[in-house]
Amino acid sequence: MKNLRDVWSSRFMHYIGEVQKYMQFIFTGHIAIVLVFLIGAGGYQYSEWLKVVQTDFPAEILIAVFIGVLLAFSRPTTLLREPDQVYLLPLESKMSLYFSKALAWTFWSQVWIVAIVYIVSIPLLKAVTDLTTGDIWLIFLLVIVLKYISVRGEFSYRYSERGQMVWVDRLIRAIIFAAAVYMGLQAQLLLSIVATVISVIYIIVFRKKSVGEPVPYEHFVKLEQNRMMSFYRFANYFTDVPHLHGSIRRRGWMDWLYKFVPYGKNNAQKYLVFRTFVRTDDHFYLWLRLTAISAVIAAFVDIPIVTWIVAAALSFATTIQLKQALLSSGEFRMDMLFPLPDNARQLAVKQIVRLAMITQAIIVGLCAITQPMFYIVIIIVLVISELTAKVSK
Repeated sequence: MKNLRDVWSSRFMHYIGEVQKYMQFIFTGHIAIVLVFLIGAGGYQYSEWLKVVQTDFPAEILIAVFIGVLLAFSRPTTLLREPDQVYLLPLESKMSLYFSKALAWTFWSQVWIVAIVYIVSIPLLKAVTDLTTGDIWLIFLLVIVLKYISVRGEFSYRYSERGQMVWVDRLIRAIIFAAAVYMGLQAQLLLSIVATVISVIYIIVFRKKSVGEPVPYEHFVKLEQNRMMSFYRFANYFTDVPHLHGSIRRRGWMDWLYKFVPYGKNNAQKYLVFRTFVRTDDHFYLWLRLTAISAVIAAFVDIPIVTWIVAAALSFATTIQLKQALLSSGEFRMDMLFPLPDNARQLAVKQIVRLAMITQAIIVGLCAITQPMFYIVIIIVLVISELTAKVSK
């Protein structure tokens, strides 16, 4: 048992170190500024909306459904690795200690998300319902309890069913949890307790089914690999992750874009770089994600200065990351055999990045068209991207 405790502790410390190593690149200065302005602008618009919200607004059902769905997604963090399928097999009868620590971390690492969502919804509940402060915080306590139940429930289901049809389990738990929260918001405490008891019974069924079953190492290892790969892909948008290689997709529905860069001897590098940008997931989704964020802010935040700052920050982030990504291709390429100028690829990357940023500027500008002086955001994106491309290495 002591060995398993040491195994979890060492795994956990390694996991925290790995996350911290990449977090320092994710939460840089410009991202922090963007987050501050986003939170400030979102809070301001939320408070202004609360002043005019109608009393018949269906806040209870919307909050219950949203929180129910959040509660249902409780993927366990086991930190298991592929060799564990062999090396931890002799300790299978004692793995409950390992999993108890894993589930404790899973709960504390996920509960804050649903807690923040509920706390943000409190002003809305006070504006459109007759709930007292005591009632609201009692429901908050219920949400925390339901999260604990959900974490245990998803683990038990995955353990007993080997990860098959998880979406069905999540759907059932989401419905039960949403019902429990909704009854609580309707001040029907007894019905809320009944729904909570039903969720406990549902979970106990799968917990009993898992008794005596071998540990589904293969499923939990694959789940852990997918979870860490998702984190590495996200981190790769901000810095280079050495062991991560982005997948390549043809994207036939985008073939018409190649007409903007005609195939020919003089356009060899430009054509190759453009195809690399369109077909490589890391490059294409980096541009798409940052452009979408900037466009959504421009469309829904009615404070021009916030839109301008966010657009500038994301224009900088898109340009510098896209430029570095397209220039970082160090493997052998067939074009290296041809007598092309040394700076041909650098010029091609510069042109493709400029084309991508012009497209981003147009999209963000169209989304901000309802704001006064919407054209300024287009100018900001273009100017910041050009300065970033010239100054960055």
